[in-house]
Amino acid sequence: MKPVKVGIVGCGNISQIYFTNLKKYPEIDLVAAADIDLERAKQRAEEFGLAKAYTVEQLLADPEIEIVVNLTIPKAHASVCLQALEAGKHVYVEKPLAVTREEGKKVLALAAEKGLRVASAPETFLGGGIQTCRKLIDDGAIGTPISVTGFMLGEGPEGWHPDPEFFYEAGGGPMFDMGPYYLTAYIALLGPFRRVTGSAIIPFPERTITSEKKNGKIIKVETPTHIAGVIDFQSGAVGTLITSFDSKAGTSLPNIEIHGSAGSLLVPDPNMFGGTIKLRRLGGEWEEVPFTHGNTDNNRGIGVADMARAIVEGGQHRANGAMAYHVLEAMHGFHDASRDGKHYVMESTCERPEPMPALESDTAAV
Repeated sequence: MKPVKVGIVGCGNISQIYFTNLKKYPEIDLVAAADIDLERAKQRAEEFGLAKAYTVEQLLADPEIEIVVNLTIPKAHASVCLQALEAGKHVYVEKPLAVTREEGKKVLALAAEKGLRVASAPETFLGGGIQTCRKLIDDGAIGTPISVTGFMLGEGPEGWHPDPEFFYEAGGGPMFDMGPYYLTAYIALLGPFRRVTGSAIIPFPERTITSEKKNGKIIKVETPTHIAGVIDFQSGAVGTLITSFDSKAGTSLPNIEIHGSAGSLLVPDPNMFGGTIKLRRLGGEWEEVPFTHGNTDNNRGIGVADMARAIVEGGQHRANGAMAYHVLEAMHGFHDASRDGKHYVMESTCERPEPMPALESDTAAV
């Protein structure tokens, strides 16, 4: 297929891996970098051999670019997506889709009106780890799935991230930062949600940055940093998810376990593309399972390539906007349920995305 021309908006910390990988995918022709700081865009363009370094407005005005990859900070996700859609571009946005449900709805509505596509991170569920687990479930290895448990507990990003303030603003926190990886994996493995509930707290109203750039700066915490959620799936399964920036001494809990009528499945870290998979059947022991799918390295950008393929060949791209909005709504639902003391019934739904084709070896091609 003829590669689709792509420009990246946002040249910060996360952009390095996207620039690296999008230069490799045959479905993509990466042509431009843009940032609110033009000098930073110029540095990325020079680093990766791109001819065009733009302001955001200049990139959106370039008629050659078909897909805008939006890597801005979360509170700018919706506004940049809306600008790109108004300019006639398809959009791939870093997680979450938007900060609020209202913003997310506006993005999807404008895309539908314009006949354009929206895709969103995380795309890690397209990697060999989650895809192999998907195949095991679909093949009946654990029987009927009954429950899933997930844990993401850490001490927060202020010790390593150069600019960690946004993690503690509205649209941040461990649920909005890491929850999308787990919830998207849940949907890929078990399907969409019916209702959610949870409890959310702010144990430490202030945090101190200890990373080098802003060492000693005090951050006021505006969003919960420990959230315990419960999910009722449309399939009838029940899930739990705990996300926390308050596990100061670490944890021994697994990333994800799924329990079924005929076995249990240990699912690898959904923030990664590979990882260790273990299966335990009734009466047996835990056994490590080899990958049935490729893309087990850091393949960020594969969701952009998958959308590019769908643009050219037709069909639905996998990391689609409907699923991203369903995840966004669920994350807000946990917080709403904690505040209101009741279940939050989901208004949206989505399709379980199609599995990736099984590959004999790791490859960048979709």
